[in-house]
Amino acid sequence: MKKCFIFVACLLMLASCKDSVHTQETNALKQKVDSLERVSVQKDIEINDMLETFNSIEEGFRAINEAQGRVTVERRGEGANATARIQENMQFIQQTMGQNKELINKLRLRLRETTISSDQLRKTLENLTAQMEQKESELTVLRQELAAKDIHIAELDEQVSQLSEDVVQLKDENTRKEETIGIQDKELNTAWFVFGTKKELKEQNILKSNEVLQANFNKNYFTKIDIRVDKEIKLMSRDAKLLTNHPAGSYTLERDANRQYVLYIKNSQQFWSTSRYLVVQVK
Repeated sequence: MKKCFIFVACLLMLASCKDSVHTQETNALKQKVDSLERVSVQKDIEINDMLETFNSIEEGFRAINEAQGRVTVERRGEGANATARIQENMQFIQQTMGQNKELINKLRLRLRETTISSDQLRKTLENLTAQMEQKESELTVLRQELAAKDIHIAELDEQVSQLSEDVVQLKDENTRKEETIGIQDKELNTAWFVFGTKKELKEQNILKSNEVLQANFNKNYFTKIDIRVDKEIKLMSRDAKLLTNHPAGSYTLERDANRQYVLYIKNSQQFWSTSRYLVVQVK
């Protein structure tokens, strides 16, 4: 009877432990789900805010197009009333372009700070900036045509000049940003490789005491490559051994028609994930 009691007690304790472990796992999973939900909600808020700004800019351009159409119609008329209406529409165009410029700058800042990675959003921003530049060119031509008819928009002269400078600065900033992104992108996709005999690798401190890539190895001895493009490395030898660690299955060593080895990289991201330096010993 006593043994039976002990057995039952052990079963109850085991069940209690399992329940405790299950509860801990459930709580941990719930916390993870809650965290992911919060991130998802925040991203939805950011995307919705940016989409609203996009829509506001597009609405601004639509209103500008309509005002340009009204100016075209009024130019066919004569008298003070037509001139006054032209001036009013031109001032509206200028004001709306200024608002669009501020919204575009707002979007640019949001895209810099956001954790959302979207090439489409950045492409849309580039298109909006191009529309701003196009509208500025159209406004300049329109002002010249109005001036030819002695319809001067004196109040706009200084504003238009400032807007032209802002558009130029905006374009320069975009150019600098694209160059920076290009450089960063190239650096992120750069790797280096070298192959040589054991003696050659030792002479360059690449191989030292049977250890590879220790301190003070000659980096200039390596060849720089773009991992997005370079997927094949000819080793010019019938005997080759990788000294650096790279995931199995991400590459193959195969012989060419001359029985010399060629390294084929099947999965670049995986192959270079452990090291951006490749060292191959040949004979």
